[in-house]
Amino acid sequence: MLIEGIINPQLLSLIARVRHTNTLVIADAAFPFWPMIETVDLTLVRGIPTIPQVLDCLLPNWKCGGIWMAEELKQSNPPKILEDFEKACRGIPRHYEPHIEFKQRVPGAIGLIRTGDTTAYGNMILESV
Repeated sequence: MLIEGIINPQLLSLIARVRHTNTLVIADAAFPFWPMIETVDLTLVRGIPTIPQVLDCLLPNWKCGGIWMAEELKQSNPPKILEDFEKACRGIPRHYEPHIEFKQRVPGAIGLIRTGDTTAYGNMILESV
């Protein structure tokens, strides 16, 4: 029985299938459903878990080479939220682009993790190395 790290079996199955240069979306609670992409819904209640909390659990054991985020994140959120996201990204290179372009990347992802996060434009796409 797993006693440390991620113990959600559906999430473990999804992240174990991500290979070199594949992408994985971590999305907020309001992110649209994409029927062609496997979705693991971790939403418990509004705000739980957050995207930074999911990153804190994922990144210690998952090699990430880049993160794509919407430019609008920076203009739509207070400094404290931006600091939380910065810390959770652990120095991984981030690429900002307009939200409309960000969403065009989503169909190429291996899967999507939905959180309870309510941060405006907090969604991200992680690329494995």
